[in-house]
Amino acid sequence: MAGKDAEKDTGSSRPDWFGSGQAPLRLLLLRHGQTPMSVAGVFSGRSDPALTDLGNAQVARAASWLRTRQDQGEGIDAIYSSPLLRARQTAESAAEALDLDVTGADDLIETDFGVWEGLGFDEVHRRWPAEHADWVADPSVPTVGGESMDAVAARCDRLVDELLAGGGGRTVLLVSHVSPIKAILRSALKAPATVYSTLHLDLAGLSVAEFYPERSVVREFNDTHYLRGL
Repeated sequence: MAGKDAEKDTGSSRPDWFGSGQAPLRLLLLRHGQTPMSVAGVFSGRSDPALTDLGNAQVARAASWLRTRQDQGEGIDAIYSSPLLRARQTAESAAEALDLDVTGADDLIETDFGVWEGLGFDEVHRRWPAEHADWVADPSVPTVGGESMDAVAARCDRLVDELLAGGGGRTVLLVSHVSPIKAILRSALKAPATVYSTLHLDLAGLSVAEFYPERSVVREFNDTHYLRGL
């Protein structure tokens, strides 16, 4: 019987291998589209650039894919977004496609990169080699004048806990940035901090994680098939 059930499993089915019967909080994690700072390859935290023309095209494709998923029974019932413009523009595109409102969520804001903001990665490593190496190696170490990944994770955990407190069975779209999305995925995977440097998230990429009261599952990671040809 278990074998037959496994054969039926698809990306949209949700097997409960643990037999709890609990419905999960299902989180769709969407990174914002391209900005001038992502083109330049610089630290882009609390700066507030708008999407580029390509970025707008990326989020339109993502929104269309979310609409397709919704039509197929995804059941997205809420959208939360980082307050930064690039995320809000991405969320608003999805909201229009899904006919939902956007709720601002400060906990989804990108890392505060402090004095590294707007600088290239190589320049930061050249000017602050020890500080940069420590930040990469240890999530408790903040950027110079900024925020640590542990701090990012703490606020993301707080948001997930608040959503879990509202009960299972919900599907929520979270529109955010690299660091918060990685923090949520790390929590779902119960993985070490090395995932911050070993996971790659593309612009306008979509990941899916499900949270139960005592466990979690990552169902999809960095899907970008809908961006082909851009």
